[in-house]
Amino acid sequence: MADEKILIRNASQVVTCSGFEAKKGKAMSDVGVIEDGAVAVSGGIITHVGPTEEILRQVDVEDYLEVNASGRALLPGFVDSHTHFVFGGYREEEFSWRMKGDSYMSIMERGGGIVNTMNATRSTSYDDLFGDAYDRLDSMMDMGVTTVEGKSGYGLDLATELIQLRVMKELNDDHPLDVVSTFLGAHAVPPEFAGRTDAYVDYIIEEVLPHVRAERSVTFCDVFCEQGVFSVEQSERLLKAARSQRFKLKLHADEIVSFGGAELAARLKAVSADHLLHVSDTGIKRLARSGTIATLLPLTAFSLGEPYAPGRRMIDAGCAVALASDLNPGSCFSSSIPLLFALACIQMKLTPEEALTALTINGAAALGREKKIGSIDVGKKADLILLKFPSYKFLPYHVGMNIVDTVIKDGVLYII
Repeated sequence: MADEKILIRNASQVVTCSGFEAKKGKAMSDVGVIEDGAVAVSGGIITHVGPTEEILRQVDVEDYLEVNASGRALLPGFVDSHTHFVFGGYREEEFSWRMKGDSYMSIMERGGGIVNTMNATRSTSYDDLFGDAYDRLDSMMDMGVTTVEGKSGYGLDLATELIQLRVMKELNDDHPLDVVSTFLGAHAVPPEFAGRTDAYVDYIIEEVLPHVRAERSVTFCDVFCEQGVFSVEQSERLLKAARSQRFKLKLHADEIVSFGGAELAARLKAVSADHLLHVSDTGIKRLARSGTIATLLPLTAFSLGEPYAPGRRMIDAGCAVALASDLNPGSCFSSSIPLLFALACIQMKLTPEEALTALTINGAAALGREKKIGSIDVGKKADLILLKFPSYKFLPYHVGMNIVDTVIKDGVLYII
């Protein structure tokens, strides 16, 4: 029960990632380790954090369910701040095409890509979308994720976009994980608007956005700002319209080519700019100055065989970097936090501390929730994970292996 009092004591490390705002540049290295630490939870909220000996003097242990965390590290729950986890159908055939050398854009031109999933999602029942997505959330939770963002964008029409968003709202109510919803109607141009991208943007602004706003469960509006998809001008027009309806803003930016997406995100003060494989030097500087979170998705680069986003350079330039899985049926059919962590450290040259910050407090900031989750601080939600090992440094070291032992979500214990 969430109202139960829990005392986690004698953790080899309590890794607090303490903070109530995104960490930029060098600050990403500060993860706040407490040796032999303890955390007390009441009513799903963290009430005490510190060395075990100190916390035991402050609480009456008889009031608490005690968890002896000896030999295990206690961390904030992971925040996966960019996914597309509600969809119909799969695209395994397209994966094999890519292995034979076909590009992502050439597959789109053959009728594959996002439009392929659009067709499958439009023909999948609400119950099937819900059930499959619920199972995916279970898998994420097993790997330590306690909050996840989910995007629409596989309907590309009013009816199916609303279905995706309603599935996410129901999942947020029914599943232990918190689900943050993003409207991504501008994910691709549907066949019925082929050759009429401006008209499709008009359709989203005039017909779809008001209905999405009326749902009252959608936080963000996103757009695939990319060559051959939505131009910088079209993206800006849509996002300004969304902002006028009180959506917060996100962008898929500079994924395929350097396109000015990061610069647009900074100019609009978007909450995050995501992908950024081909971000320009100017884009990096402007992201660092604006405070827009740079959300990097190494699993996607890995799956596509593309160069990784310049995470090392971005942190050194003073950016606030987050990491997310980008789970989707096309370019990245994976939500593997262990592989994500390994790629961030081994291939993108982030330190374990920076990668941990990117998956916790900075991931929370990429969802506008840094005041409530993303760190082990008094007053925040009790979203915590216990590892099977005594240090957070095992996350990249035990390569690709899930080392999460226990998840505590809203103060409720879940043994993995």
